[in-house]
Amino acid sequence: MFAIELLRYCFGLNIFNRMASRSFKASESQQGRAVPMTVTFARRTSSGRYVSYSRESNDLDSEIGSGEYANYTVQIPLTPDNQPMDPSISQRVEEQYVSNSMFTGGFNSVTRAHLMDKVIESETSHPQMAGAKGSRCAIPGCDGKVMSDERGEDILPCECDFKICRDCYVDAVKTGDGICPGCKEPYKTSDLDQNEDDNSRPLPLPPNAGMSKMERRLSLMKSTKSVLMRSQTGDFDHNRWLFETKGTYGYGNAIWPKEGDFENDNGDGVGEPSELLNKPWRPLTRKLKIPAAIISPYRLLIFVRIVVLALFLEWRIRNPNHDAPWLWLMSVICEVWFAFSWLLDQLPKFSPVNRATDLNVLKEKFETTGPHNPTGKSDLPGIDIFVSTADPEKEPPLVTSNTILSILAADYPVEKLACYVSDDGGALLTFEAMAEAASFANLWVPFCRKHDIEPRNPESYFNLKKDPFKNKVRPDFVKDRRRVKREYDEFKVRINGLPDSIRRRSDAYNAREEIKAMKLQRERGSDEPLESIKIVKATWMADGTHWPGTWVVSSEEQSRGDHAGIIQVMLKPPSDDPLHGTSVDSNPIDLTEVDIRLPMLVYVSREKRPGYDHNKKAGAMNALVRASAIMSNGPFILNLDCDHYIYNSQALREGMCFMMDRGGDRICYVQFPQRFEGIDPSDRYANHNTVFFDINMRALDGLQGPVYVGTGCLFRRIALYGFDPPRSKEYHSGCCSCCFARRKKSSTITTSHEENRSLRMGDSDDEMDISLFPKKFGNSSFLIDTIPVAEFQGRPLADHPAVKNGRPPGALMIPRELLDASTVSEAISVISCWYEDKTEWGIRVGWIYGSVTEDVVTGYRMHNRGWKSVYCVTKRDAFRGTAPINLTDRLHQVLRWATGSVEIFFSRNNAVLASPKMKFLQRVAYLNVGIYPFTSIFLIVYCFLPALSLFSGQFIVQSLNVAFLTYLLIISLTLCLLAVLEIKWSGIELEEWWRNEQFWLIGGTSAHLAAVLQGLLKVVAGIEISFTLTSKSGGEDADDEFADLYILKWTSLMIPPITIMMTNLIAIAVGFSRTIYSEIPQWSRLLGGVFFSFWVLAHLYPFAKGLMGRRGRTPTIVFVWSGLLAITISLLWVAINPPSGSSEIGGSFQFP
Repeated sequence: MFAIELLRYCFGLNIFNRMASRSFKASESQQGRAVPMTVTFARRTSSGRYVSYSRESNDLDSEIGSGEYANYTVQIPLTPDNQPMDPSISQRVEEQYVSNSMFTGGFNSVTRAHLMDKVIESETSHPQMAGAKGSRCAIPGCDGKVMSDERGEDILPCECDFKICRDCYVDAVKTGDGICPGCKEPYKTSDLDQNEDDNSRPLPLPPNAGMSKMERRLSLMKSTKSVLMRSQTGDFDHNRWLFETKGTYGYGNAIWPKEGDFENDNGDGVGEPSELLNKPWRPLTRKLKIPAAIISPYRLLIFVRIVVLALFLEWRIRNPNHDAPWLWLMSVICEVWFAFSWLLDQLPKFSPVNRATDLNVLKEKFETTGPHNPTGKSDLPGIDIFVSTADPEKEPPLVTSNTILSILAADYPVEKLACYVSDDGGALLTFEAMAEAASFANLWVPFCRKHDIEPRNPESYFNLKKDPFKNKVRPDFVKDRRRVKREYDEFKVRINGLPDSIRRRSDAYNAREEIKAMKLQRERGSDEPLESIKIVKATWMADGTHWPGTWVVSSEEQSRGDHAGIIQVMLKPPSDDPLHGTSVDSNPIDLTEVDIRLPMLVYVSREKRPGYDHNKKAGAMNALVRASAIMSNGPFILNLDCDHYIYNSQALREGMCFMMDRGGDRICYVQFPQRFEGIDPSDRYANHNTVFFDINMRALDGLQGPVYVGTGCLFRRIALYGFDPPRSKEYHSGCCSCCFARRKKSSTITTSHEENRSLRMGDSDDEMDISLFPKKFGNSSFLIDTIPVAEFQGRPLADHPAVKNGRPPGALMIPRELLDASTVSEAISVISCWYEDKTEWGIRVGWIYGSVTEDVVTGYRMHNRGWKSVYCVTKRDAFRGTAPINLTDRLHQVLRWATGSVEIFFSRNNAVLASPKMKFLQRVAYLNVGIYPFTSIFLIVYCFLPALSLFSGQFIVQSLNVAFLTYLLIISLTLCLLAVLEIKWSGIELEEWWRNEQFWLIGGTSAHLAAVLQGLLKVVAGIEISFTLTSKSGGEDADDEFADLYILKWTSLMIPPITIMMTNLIAIAVGFSRTIYSEIPQWSRLLGGVFFSFWVLAHLYPFAKGLMGRRGRTPTIVFVWSGLLAITISLLWVAINPPSGSSEIGGSFQFP
């Protein structure tokens, strides 16, 4: 039994009464005084609430912080006068109550539901929002809210319009002879019941409506080995359907078709509708091949360059420089590694592809009225969207709020969307900012739908530099836009004022608590001085109760690493049918033709306790996976960083085209490219990273799929659970298959590694042993029961004979299950700090732990099990975010990525240990992910070689002969031609490619080298080091959009590039001086060294420009380091090779 149910039935604790919620307050912790025991008698309604029979006892709640009464209730059993209300009504009462309650709990603690009078200081009017304003019950002593309809309007059962809550109405009907407490006249008709019935489910409940929620979900699910289902073709299909019925599927997951609709010739009820088989089939996606005129020369050049590199290296080894063997040996070793590294990077680019989607076909298949969709409702699967944030100081709440608003306004069926915000810091500031965003969404989302606004992030939309009135034809657009802009400006001011508002509110409540404590001490006659009374400086919510998360002034069990789990349904799930607005004067804009429903929005802050490893972002994501599975269980999950918003409102539909297309059931995720705003026009530090996102990722899409890059990724939930893809036994790929899979229908895949074992979904029932699920997924039976539901709902539509493992049309048009208290309390349980103990979460299930770059490891594990991924590049950018544009932040970003890659290389996630299910070239790509930071060792040596050559008067070869120059010319030309062809098929610009080359050297000589050092120390010696920031300089101009570009924060990562620059500049001067003053000038050696020195300096030019800051204002530390390095190198060289005569540079100077 769930903890909350145990609490209800066993202990009788009044967790649903507002009196019990006061346990958050400081009054419990005041000097540890004893609490007198008082019993409150109440009855438990069918909605789960406890209503006191002594109505005057509710006055106890009027004084905040009252702690003189015990928080438990004696439950009166069911009697003829205490009967539950109609189930269709009680479920809506329950959901309305749940959506207005904050649930808290965790390890070794009680799950509590705290009824929120209000969530924010300002009033909220949207009927879906928590704390929405509503009428109070007029019965004396009752503070319940009047039952409201979907528009938030009061439902009043009597003609006298006496306001009465549902519980008091039931009391009046069943114990008061049906007399209205207002007019004292009998209720003529049960208008309330009639209204509730009208607003109930559009489809009648099936005969098994008396079952529990999960029994209805899993009704008639009988996966047995003895039964084999038939596919549309009439052949036996070895993919067993988890939902086996006679044309009828479990409530909540499928429609109830007419008798005989799905029967085949054998009458076993498992065939497919003939209309689908006779209708022309159209694909949802197309693969666009690169033109042969581009791809053929590209592949030929790769082969030519490989051959030339091999011949060049052979020539270099056979022709050493006997005058400077040390210089020759270092250069050869570096060149061999560079050739190997280039090969790892280039081979996966052998088969790049482009893809296109057809949104019209998606709409036709899933949202168009037809024989199996007479109402035109959406048959698309649900999507749960995760937004992660951890610190409101580093991640501004206004940015997070704009991301949430763009999600709520996305062009996807409202009832199929659910947004979960993970606040890993447990901050009240984030909570109230999110509540403000939900309140503003009441206006912003309908405005976007009415006028087809793009983008649907208000900050980005109102800052657009293009004409906002282009293609707008509605006459009221200008008025509506002006009004919404004003409301948004007020919204921003409220968000910016939240920190001060929370501080002032908390100070006021804390001062009052202190006064109350002093008053109580006087009444007790204590001899202690009044000044000695100190109370905990708590953080208070808008309704005058303690915030259960992190307090501004940290306290025990109220700090960032020690607080209870919190779940608050900010916006309750919308109704199944569209709800159009009204044209009343209270509405800022006319919404009579606009659907005003909002997607479900949930605030989640997982429990944190000392002594537990919470695994940072990966742990927060896994907590959201479990909580969302219980509350909405969308078969697909989209994760976004808090600063990445939806720029293309139809991006979710584009991603769903791949998932719902033929063969889409084998796709684990759809990765979208990352696009950034606020980057300087020249993109000095390659922040756009277009070479990776438009070249490397498109190339991987032609293999087994792109890597997961942490945000903007649409997951299949069942793939995150660690299952094999469907028909995994039919696909096998070995080293000989290169980049193409080879089918083996009779082969059995085995592997020696524990992590390669998988739970197969549909291919092998003996491995899908339910008894083993608690060990893998935890002890929540509710969570385990949602797994097959998510698998079934995520299947493509079975509308073509070639579609295997499909689902029938109309299977997802049944209204969702209503939220109840037990559901949310179970979600609290699965986000507790202890839930993952002795399970496979973070090991084989969910986001994988153990690496800074958990995203790459998570995607690698899915590919290792045989899943495919897809890269979705939309015409209009799907998502946009922000990126650091100053040098220091950019270096530290690259350092984190490189550190994660080093960790992957030294872990069991190294691609060398990959399973045979991963394609060979995909394995090469993942191997390159783990190896590329080690190139920095050879790169930094090679950057010093030109300087060493100029200092010594030698070169890496004996002489600049024709063979060397020919090889150098061919290698350089092939590299340039490959770059030109990559630019042609990827669509990037030459300047972007050059910026990437420059920052490759900047990062390789700084952050990558530090990552290798950090990784080696961690693996070999167990020592963890960090590179911190120090002083700031520049960026004083707040009006400059790119002021951050000129901010320079000194970091030790800058030392190697500065040293390389100064050394090469000094070496050029030394080389020229030596050659000029030499009796026999060696111009060939000088030119060779100078050429390569200029090559190094040209790549480091953006770094040098960053050191200069704005208009040459450079921090003193840079001059100090530059001078010290120049003097040190000069003295060192003079000491090694002092000049001996006037013919040498320096004349007759003798080093002492």
